[in-house]
Amino acid sequence: MPLPALLSDFVSLLFPQVCLACEDVLARGEEHMCTTCRAQLPYTDYHRLPSEQNPLARRFWGRLPIQHTLSYLRFQKHGRVQHLLHQLKYRGQQEVGRVLGRWYGQELHETSLHPAPDLVVPVPLHARKLAERGYNQADSFAEGLALGLQIPWAAEALSRTTYTKSQTQKNRIQRWQNVETVFAVAQPDLIQQKHVLLVDDVLTTGATLEACAQALLAAGAAYVSIATIATADR
Repeated sequence: MPLPALLSDFVSLLFPQVCLACEDVLARGEEHMCTTCRAQLPYTDYHRLPSEQNPLARRFWGRLPIQHTLSYLRFQKHGRVQHLLHQLKYRGQQEVGRVLGRWYGQELHETSLHPAPDLVVPVPLHARKLAERGYNQADSFAEGLALGLQIPWAAEALSRTTYTKSQTQKNRIQRWQNVETVFAVAQPDLIQQKHVLLVDDVLTTGATLEACAQALLAAGAAYVSIATIATADR
């Protein structure tokens, strides 16, 4: 066996790489996620559907002119996706967002979305929340998506001007009231006449994404599309 392969095996014995979804040790040739988990993830494939058949698009009909409404995976309680999101959001595993973003971005690139996005922009955290957590989970997904789509991303394009409480236990109306006026475009020149792909970790009611999209369109974005890691049933 060549020396580099021997060294690699030795390092793997000392510091085994584990699957991001199930945390079992990865086999040789597997990267980030084991073959079983990657095959069994609940993919939506909504990017392959006409917009009128996309159930996510209906959440914004009559409210905002969203070009594409996309989610990579279906959220399932106690499933692999919930574990991945927990790792990303609360355990500091930003590689989860980058990997899923890169895989999804490559799929979207091969699909040739029309109109194609020009720029990826993550939903921002308030500075206080960012200081508490240390990172924005949407940033890593945005970075991976941009890499897969072969377009730039801008973490600072949007800002959250008001600290708001968690949306988790709120209904749709409460979620909208919680975020109605808390977003602003911090760098208008970046989004002027661009097709912005707005990204977050989970799409539920869409209130946060809707508020961000309104701010982007009001500041001069030509189009806005939405992509999230997962979508949850309302």
